[in-house]
Amino acid sequence: MVPRIARLRRKRRDGPQVWTLDLELEDRHASEAPRFAPGQFNMLTVFGVGEVPISVSGDPAAPDRLVHTIRSVGAVSSALTRLAPGAAIGFRGPFGTGWPMEETVARDVVIVAGGLGLAPLRPALYRLLADRLRYGRIVLLYGARSPEDILFRSELESWRRRLDIAIEVTVDHATSAWRGRVGVVPALVARADFDPLHAIALVCGPEVMMRFAVAALRDAGVADESIYLSMERNMKCAIAFCGHCQLGTVFVCREGPVFRHDRIRGLLALKEI
Repeated sequence: MVPRIARLRRKRRDGPQVWTLDLELEDRHASEAPRFAPGQFNMLTVFGVGEVPISVSGDPAAPDRLVHTIRSVGAVSSALTRLAPGAAIGFRGPFGTGWPMEETVARDVVIVAGGLGLAPLRPALYRLLADRLRYGRIVLLYGARSPEDILFRSELESWRRRLDIAIEVTVDHATSAWRGRVGVVPALVARADFDPLHAIALVCGPEVMMRFAVAALRDAGVADESIYLSMERNMKCAIAFCGHCQLGTVFVCREGPVFRHDRIRGLLALKEI
């Protein structure tokens, strides 16, 4: 429960109220870099303000760079995005279960992301693209509120140029200057080219978006046991002690945030207890 001290090295604005922070542990040695699995999260503290769970959005192959993408919406997240380089931040982690990367081997991988949900999925994309020959088709379906809200634009463009990943981006609304798709991201599933009988789907975004994405994936023929979701709940302690993130009979911080859909199918629409 006692945080280590990290220093903010760099920060980059990735959208309206969205910042990506690069941290470095002050007390770490090269052999002690906190390795994380794609999909895990850390607890970050702004001293005097509070602590908040933030998913890791960096490359698993570079564990010395602790990268987190944050939307400034609450007291702690807003305080994090206002910090200047060199500021001290409390750090605990990594926590939780990650994406089932071993189960993606030799299968088509469909990634469905909504809004800031692309950030917890970015480490999985890094892993998939770093060892591309181990997988079948890779499809990224991403939706944002508007063109201005699209995250990681330069990386999306770079990945699209690879020609070994299919990327579709849509926005909820746009002006006439936008030349891309307009609509909700679950609608992209029916258009995507993948084999549903041999596909695995990784889904992250607002819960209402995930419910419709799951329905679209099931309509396409993807089995429940091949659909994984990352649940965002009000996590406080990260060790299943406080009960803030209880979802039915599970604790998101300990047993999640990544769950197989058939396990939480009946709980997805429930509010925390």
